[in-house]
Amino acid sequence: MRDRTRLWTLSGLCLALICTSYAANESLEGLTIGEKHPEISQRVARLIEDLHYSRPRIDNSLSSAILDRYLDTLDGNRLYFLHSDYTAFGRYRYELDERIRNGDLQPIFEIFNVFRTRTEERVAYAIEILAEEPNFTLDESFRFDRSEFGWPTSEEELQEVWRKRVKNDGLSLVLTGKTWEETTELLQTRYERVLRRVAQITSDDVFETFMNALSRTMDPHSSYLSPRNSEEYRIQMSLSYDGIGASLQLEDDYVTVMNVIAGGPAQIDGQLRPEDRITAVGQGESGELQDVIGWRLDDVVQLIRGPGGTLVRLQILPAGAAPGSPEQILNLIRDQVRLEEQAAKSDILEVPRADQTYRIGVIDVPSFYQDYAARSRGDADYRSTTRDVERLVTELKADGIDGIVLDLRQNGGGHLSEATELSGLFIEQGPVVQLRETRGNIQVLNDPTPDMVYDGPLAVLVDRYSASASEIFAAAIQDYERGVVIGQQTFGKGSVQNLFDLDRFIRGAGYGQLTLTIGKYYRVTGESTQHRGVMPDIELPSIVDTEVVGESSRDTALPWDRIQQTPFLANMGLRPSIELLQGRHSERTTTDPDFNHLVSGIAAVGTLRNRDAVSLNLAERTMEREQLQEEQLARENERRAALGLEPIASTEELDTTQATDVLLNQATRVVADMAAIAIQPSREVILGTETAMTR
Repeated sequence: MRDRTRLWTLSGLCLALICTSYAANESLEGLTIGEKHPEISQRVARLIEDLHYSRPRIDNSLSSAILDRYLDTLDGNRLYFLHSDYTAFGRYRYELDERIRNGDLQPIFEIFNVFRTRTEERVAYAIEILAEEPNFTLDESFRFDRSEFGWPTSEEELQEVWRKRVKNDGLSLVLTGKTWEETTELLQTRYERVLRRVAQITSDDVFETFMNALSRTMDPHSSYLSPRNSEEYRIQMSLSYDGIGASLQLEDDYVTVMNVIAGGPAQIDGQLRPEDRITAVGQGESGELQDVIGWRLDDVVQLIRGPGGTLVRLQILPAGAAPGSPEQILNLIRDQVRLEEQAAKSDILEVPRADQTYRIGVIDVPSFYQDYAARSRGDADYRSTTRDVERLVTELKADGIDGIVLDLRQNGGGHLSEATELSGLFIEQGPVVQLRETRGNIQVLNDPTPDMVYDGPLAVLVDRYSASASEIFAAAIQDYERGVVIGQQTFGKGSVQNLFDLDRFIRGAGYGQLTLTIGKYYRVTGESTQHRGVMPDIELPSIVDTEVVGESSRDTALPWDRIQQTPFLANMGLRPSIELLQGRHSERTTTDPDFNHLVSGIAAVGTLRNRDAVSLNLAERTMEREQLQEEQLARENERRAALGLEPIASTEELDTTQATDVLLNQATRVVADMAAIAIQPSREVILGTETAMTR
């Protein structure tokens, strides 16, 4: 699948143009290469070839790939360029490698200037056809994803694509109850807005976009930030401001949630998820929802930020939903991301069985954090993931728990040292992860503590958003057979990045910064977590599509591979019990109303997700929406009937804040099974392909 991810930085300024319309007023002056761009290009090329993990050679084959990625970045949905443009750009296909080395990037600006001209033309046409209300009774459809198509071969073909696009934009608004006059006004404002944005694009923005096409041809995590955006990044990382606690990026014409920050309002609320697309923002309980499709990212961020304690409303298109699908309204109270909210927390859930009730401790670990400043000051009580979890485990043991679930869902990682130290709480001393750097040197990182804090039944709950340090921890628990990994295949982010300040390399100012992948993580077994992630021992259903989310969805992701395993002492008594645990889980879930309700809901979303086109017929779209609501209501009432609850008359009566955490409940039941069967570990030393039993 093509990697369609867009940078959150100002390179997204031009990307905000990609699938958005605006009115053409006057032709803008063409942009050209900047004074420092040649030197930056040359330096970045050398750093990539010398230090990137894959040790690439920027040659003709890579030149071709870079050109394709640059064109995909500008017009990935094939809405602006004509095939004749694409053909003309082909003369640079095998020149970019040399041009990058000598700093002659004028063709990149020529391409962008053509893109801007085509954008003006397309938007002028969009404004023109808004003058007449479309016929919403015709049996037509709009293909919203054209990324696998070629560029249109004629002006007429491209105009037909845009006619249907504008019609779909309008129909989506009509379905919300707006008149055509209101729809026309809103769309014209949306389209004209982008014209104002395009005038603000600088040569640095274009250069940054291309340099990211270069760096992301190597892998998805290497990137370049212009001087302006480097400074903005530093400011944002140092300031304390009130918001919703989410990282945003531009993807096509949508502001898209990249991740939800642990300890922030969005994470605490629990409804906003990565890959959700923000379509409108409203202030307070009654403020008008302001359409933000096609906006610059920083302008949308300014709308979302505000005084602490105030309400902001987000209209979102859920992750994976097709354009035109029903949108949701989320109410979030602005606040700062707080350390105490990032910290691990515990709870005890009771799992009743015929013979006894099992008490299962649940420890939620939102990130692998460490108060580095306090540690540097010599503060003996500095906060960290490992310290907090150790305290919570001690408290849970004192409360007489029968097992523990470590919840790492949506944990995107953090400090590597915390991953190794946390592993040490649950395994005896030994290696946790291997790190291989660019030149092939391998470093083994060990558990720094000699003793376990907890040796009872243990499960690690993960999902597709569990990444990096989360995967290191989950892999160690699995490899040592210390516990059961439950959930969904993890993200697969097993690479290591380093930030290079180009000002220091070039010995000047105003050159920006380069993030470069310089290593990979490997399990103690020698297998990489890169691309493949960690596969759960017991799989749970998820609404997240692994074809869309995760390292394997990115076409330039580094491959999975393996190196020599390192000796470690494993508990071998768990593996034979996995099949039994899986069997009990399967038997139990067949009659679980909440579980079956989740599965049926995921299936319904999957049906919608698999569509590559939407109807442009108003009656059909209205019927589809009504049918979706009826099906959702029927599924909910089926669940309620099975639980002995009263039915509801409308989905509006649902209280999503009181929704059952089905996946966590299943994890606690698996741990109760582990406690019930009293798994007895035996230990084996894993040495290469040989094992030695210890007693």
